[in-house]
Amino acid sequence: MTATPASTQPSQGLVGQLLRFAAVGGVSALVDFGIYHLILALDAPTWLARAISFICGTTTAYFLNKRFTFGEAAGGRGRLAGFVLLYATTFGIAVGVNALALYLLPDIAFKASIAWVISQGTATAINFVMLRTVVFRSR
Repeated sequence: MTATPASTQPSQGLVGQLLRFAAVGGVSALVDFGIYHLILALDAPTWLARAISFICGTTTAYFLNKRFTFGEAAGGRGRLAGFVLLYATTFGIAVGVNALALYLLPDIAFKASIAWVISQGTATAINFVMLRTVVFRSR
């Protein structure tokens, strides 16, 4: 009897993928959040900090999701192109939601952090659905 490859084990179901996606998302979010605040500390505009941090978090997410969430066999140019298209779209959404949240939130402590959380949550929900159903779906 041969071992079953990781990409075909039962844990690849929705719950397993969702749990791994959440773990990868946590790591990627820490990268994103840390870079966002580092760039803000350098007195960069919030839109620039959010844009750069999103790209760094996204790059982390792609490689970790490809390997751990959806199986290392998932990939190739078509899937990479789909990932880039998806994240380009959610990039615009994240930066826009961040700007909108900064505009709508009152001047309170941690305003930039709260705006980041709102924009990240919106982008994350969209990304999981689209990654699972389009980019890394089983073929």
